[in-house]
Amino acid sequence: MCTYRHMCVYIRTAVSITMPFHPRGCNPSLNSLYYNLCDLDSPWGIVLEALVAVGVVISIVFMLSLLMLICKVQDSNRRKVLPTQFVFLLGVLGLFGLTFAFIIKLNDRTGPTRFFLFGVLFALCFSCLLAHTFTLAKLVRGKKPLSLLMILGVALGLSLVQDIIAIVYLVVTMHKTNTNVFVGMSRTQRNEDFVMLLIYVLFLMAFTFIMSLSTFCGSFTGWKRHGAHIYITMLFSIAIWIAWITLLLHRPLQPIWDDTILSVALVANGWVFLLMYILPELILLTKQRNPRDYPVEDNLCKPQFMKQSYGMENRAYLQEEIAQGPESPGSSTLYAPYTTHFQLQNWDSRKDFSIPRAKAGSSPYNNYDGRKEGNQYHHAK
Repeated sequence: MCTYRHMCVYIRTAVSITMPFHPRGCNPSLNSLYYNLCDLDSPWGIVLEALVAVGVVISIVFMLSLLMLICKVQDSNRRKVLPTQFVFLLGVLGLFGLTFAFIIKLNDRTGPTRFFLFGVLFALCFSCLLAHTFTLAKLVRGKKPLSLLMILGVALGLSLVQDIIAIVYLVVTMHKTNTNVFVGMSRTQRNEDFVMLLIYVLFLMAFTFIMSLSTFCGSFTGWKRHGAHIYITMLFSIAIWIAWITLLLHRPLQPIWDDTILSVALVANGWVFLLMYILPELILLTKQRNPRDYPVEDNLCKPQFMKQSYGMENRAYLQEEIAQGPESPGSSTLYAPYTTHFQLQNWDSRKDFSIPRAKAGSSPYNNYDGRKEGNQYHHAK
């Protein structure tokens, strides 16, 4: 009996050595690089896939909503930000798609994709938020906002810097063709390079957060709500970035957790962008234009003190004033430029300005009876 048990154990051990291990839920013919997509024993990849799928669907719905509601936007300054917000949603959509590059294990294809797109997509999103804060900082103070093309140009221009940094890093690191260099790196060097490559993105985050605080300083409070959306979004994003950078550079953690940490950071930040920024902005998109959110446009029509010009004086009026002589001490003359030569004067309050009352006059028919008597007397004669 004992010999039979030892034989069974020997057979199981031999089978496990000769046959590769397949996690529960995965096809035996599936490559080991994709085990995280279907492993039921460690379902973090499956959970993230579900969250990514829902996030992609909601991002597409929000993009279609922007296109359909563009004709219903009454406020022109809200309409100017729509192209930038559409580009922002494209960046969020890319973040959700990039999550699969971290769920799949590191190889010669996912390595360059991770190092390039992670910083580029986040730089695009943060640049769009920063461009929005620029125009909000002007609107909240009653100044003229940025134009549509200027807002979009600022967002794309700021994100282009990270593109150049990432391209230069990949060319220098891979020596133009070696895509396996990331797999051959040590874990410490790979994580440190990954974080160092995102220094410009960290700068964009800090600058956007500071600019969102400046949107709270102004007399037109209607725009402060938009600034609050960006402020809350940046606050949660900074917290997520501090958490994943700390965990990624924490050496006691096993290397198997690196992909999980970065995947969770991507999905969490993508959902923060959708729920904290895009959803509230869509709610306010069709809001009726409030005149209190803008300075009064008819300031030039209000009476103001007119300044005396420094041009040539009309000598005819000057000679006429000399000929008239000094004014009487009881009256004061008010100078009114740009008017006729008849000067405004203060009337003496002692003069009588009462309205005369009507009096009853004699009626033409008072002697009518008398004339009648006179006619009778004439006939009598």
